[in-house]
Amino acid sequence: MARILFAGGGTGGHLMPALALARVAADLGHDVVLVGAQRGIEAQILPRHPFRFQLLPIEPIYRRQWWRNFLLPLTWLRATRGADRVLQGEHPDIVVGTGGYAAGPVVLRAQHAGIPTVLQEQNAFPGITTRWLVRRARQVHLGFPEARGRLAPGPLTEIFDFGNPITPPGQIDAQAARRELGVSARDRTVFVFGGSQGARAVNEIVAGAIEKGLLDDVNLIWGTGTAHEARYAPLAVPGRIVVRGFFDPIATAYAAADLVVARAGAMTVSELCAWGKPNILVPLPTAAADHQTSNARALADAGASVLLREQELTPESFAGAITGLAADPRRLSELGATALKRGRPNAARTIIRKVLELSQVE
Repeated sequence: MARILFAGGGTGGHLMPALALARVAADLGHDVVLVGAQRGIEAQILPRHPFRFQLLPIEPIYRRQWWRNFLLPLTWLRATRGADRVLQGEHPDIVVGTGGYAAGPVVLRAQHAGIPTVLQEQNAFPGITTRWLVRRARQVHLGFPEARGRLAPGPLTEIFDFGNPITPPGQIDAQAARRELGVSARDRTVFVFGGSQGARAVNEIVAGAIEKGLLDDVNLIWGTGTAHEARYAPLAVPGRIVVRGFFDPIATAYAAADLVVARAGAMTVSELCAWGKPNILVPLPTAAADHQTSNARALADAGASVLLREQELTPESFAGAITGLAADPRRLSELGATALKRGRPNAARTIIRKVLELSQVE
């Protein structure tokens, strides 16, 4: 039995891959522990899951509020000391980093301690944590093959392209899912969400479309982000509009939806493909290195998605795109079938099998 430490978080896009990998490792009989940031979404999510976890005082690098980085040396010292305590207490055989600021100090200190490290990079444009740590990593697992050319691996680094680790789609009946969520089974159902933190601009556009009656022809399952749920909860309509902060697990919402509208985070894109869901992607324009647009463009170019740019959206154009597509069964079918061809639903199991080769434990 191997002990595997998974480090990552800050946002759902870095936490969910860690959880998907941890589930597979635990199912195979290995000991797992997760490490994240005290200020990240993992503080709310991890207590709901059956894994041991530790949260460290890790802070991100602030790109906009740059003055907050003056304390970075102090917070970095606290984070590395915390990472050392975790590594000394857990004695992991392997450390897997799934990105975000929650992964950096833990993976770095593991590399300094001579523990084999693995990086899982979700995006087509690799994040700063992966680019920084790749040279001393033993394995790197890519969600998009396009990321390979943007990395400078070390002489012992192996790079694999198995797709992003997600929880495989379950066998959930669409009608049963709609009943569970409390929406009508008669109308087309659209699931709109902006990830774990929500999408402020998209939320405002959705709210405007609802208030103008532009989405009256569809059911709406709306994930606002936990911080925004109270603001938009009054727009819920029994039987037609469901408003929640975050869907965990997300499977019921996916199963209920005829069409999904979402940001273009790598894990969202991977889930949509695995589920074969017709989708509209609205990339976050301020994402680091504009990586969400890279993700969305890859799908749109393949005919697996419709790409809408946030800066061009109004409540009218947004609602028009949704209702027009929802009323076109043939187009929905084409988008869903093309997305499904790109799906890698069993990536988590494939990745863990390869990771375990580092410990010589199967």
